Amino acid sequence: MTVARCVHDVLDERVQFRVECIDRMYLNVYVPGLQFAHGLVGYVHRQLGLPIASTAPLAKITEAFAGAVHRYARDHDVAWVDFAKGQRKDDVMGEHLARFTGTDAVVFIGRAQEKTSLFRTEKRHDANGDAYPWIVKTTGLVNHFYFYCVDEDFGPFFVKFCSYFPYNAKLCINGNEWAKRQAAKAGIGFTALDNGFAAVDDPAALQAICDRLGPEQIDGLLRKWLARLPHPFSPADRAAGYRYDLSMLQVEFSLTQMLDKPVSGRVFFEQVIRDNLDIGRPDQVSLIFDRRLMRRGPRAIPGRFRTRVITDGVTPSLHVDYKHTRIKQYHKEGRALRTETTINDTRDFSIGKRLQNLPALREIGFTANRRLLRLQSISHDPITGAEALHAVTAPVITATGARIPGLRLGEQRSHALLAALPLFRLQPNGFANREMRTIIADLRGIPAHQLSTGQMTYDLRRLRAHVHHPHPAHPPIQSHRPRPAHRDVPIRRSRPVPAHRTGPSRRPRRFATSARSFPRIPNRPRKDQPHNRTRRITQQTEPNNTNLTQKSGFAGSSEASQTGPGGPARSGLKMAWWSPSDAVALWFFEAVD
Repeated sequence: MTVARCVHDVLDERVQFRVECIDRMYLNVYVPGLQFAHGLVGYVHRQLGLPIASTAPLAKITEAFAGAVHRYARDHDVAWVDFAKGQRKDDVMGEHLARFTGTDAVVFIGRAQEKTSLFRTEKRHDANGDAYPWIVKTTGLVNHFYFYCVDEDFGPFFVKFCSYFPYNAKLCINGNEWAKRQAAKAGIGFTALDNGFAAVDDPAALQAICDRLGPEQIDGLLRKWLARLPHPFSPADRAAGYRYDLSMLQVEFSLTQMLDKPVSGRVFFEQVIRDNLDIGRPDQVSLIFDRRLMRRGPRAIPGRFRTRVITDGVTPSLHVDYKHTRIKQYHKEGRALRTETTINDTRDFSIGKRLQNLPALREIGFTANRRLLRLQSISHDPITGAEALHAVTAPVITATGARIPGLRLGEQRSHALLAALPLFRLQPNGFANREMRTIIADLRGIPAHQLSTGQMTYDLRRLRAHVHHPHPAHPPIQSHRPRPAHRDVPIRRSRPVPAHRTGPSRRPRRFATSARSFPRIPNRPRKDQPHNRTRRITQQTEPNNTNLTQKSGFAGSSEASQTGPGGPARSGLKMAWWSPSDAVALWFFEAVD
């Protein structure tokens, strides 16, 4: 029986290093004063000098901006791509990036038609029937220009401009790519992982770099490339205050934990999924985000509370929802455990969308990742089981170069050998080849004469090399034994062996079930009483020359036969403890379960 443990505590023993970093960020690039109709009217009146507000004069600005984008591609010899419907733009970027050799330039420019919000002018009539123009905000399918670039500080990123007024844009960056380039500049050695780090020489210095990414660096990236790329607004417009600003549309906060046993990491994560299918319940989500959830009433929390397990091929991932926020946990590239909190609406946590609120949002995202790991529990550590299974089944090479085959668990021969270890009759003095051969034959259901001494020696040799060593994580054996369940049986304390028993054993034992030697339980003198009655055992004992002969029994119970001054007597003794060899066998079966 095992006790459930916190996933965070188990990972502390299995993780080489961990890195918290802002992952992907999707930001709105917009002019604050042009996001509503009154702002557009003011722009037409003040900047264009027109008495009547209409979107018709804005068509010239749109044509000039589209012409500037084409000229930029031609003058800088930048590839032009017209995206097809349903085409993955990241795949196109990967193809161009594979043959790109620059460090701070535009990789290619793409064009695609997408639906977006924009302003249109419609004709309305007043009470007298006279027509007048009216500006309304609506949606339309218009061209968007994608600038896929590589920055010397941020690596690959893209900016997407809408070709219609007010020329809103989107900026997409990756914080892990920024951290890779900063680590390289700082001289920190690392092995890159897709969207992360597989190995690093100085994890603390890398974490300090990841913590530096903030609004100043992101805003500096935007200003740098707005000065290089075609700009829809003229210098006079920018001087008048029509400048782009940034707000957070989607932010991912990632926690990457690199496992010391990547091959067994998937087994570990699948066990985490099985033991935490209820992690999406409201009471659990409330603990993860440290928010009070109200399911009923006028202020009920919107959204569905659920736990989803999504499998991509053979790789499962765990998903938890809260309003517009998602937590995703998966085994990344078979090497690391990745926990990502994606916040799609900062107002879910009463935080503004402006980029200056990124530090407050960062604290919420990273805290949610940590609280999820502390809230998750796991019934057992399957990595330990995988290691134990490999230790038992894999061959062993001795110091002299001899190869000892492993115990094949698919064979009845190995099962019988492991099943014989917990027998109590073998515990006090160990066992010999002949005794074990009889027991193994019974367990295998064959006559004893069919199991030769050589076969038994071969099996015991494998057993000594693979199972006989206690597991290092196994708790130490206590110096005292626990009280048996039977009240008439007192606690047996370890006593020194009497002087007349220190000589050689009556029968040499060639194989002991325990690495420790346990003193023989001394017999006590008995009074003359009828032989067929059960005797009470007291702590008042004296050494004598009698021996304790254990008869066969299973599961830690046996019937002890004792001889005293009054003749042979029997005592039904229920043993409530196991020796270390029993613990080894029990540990093995629990580990591979």
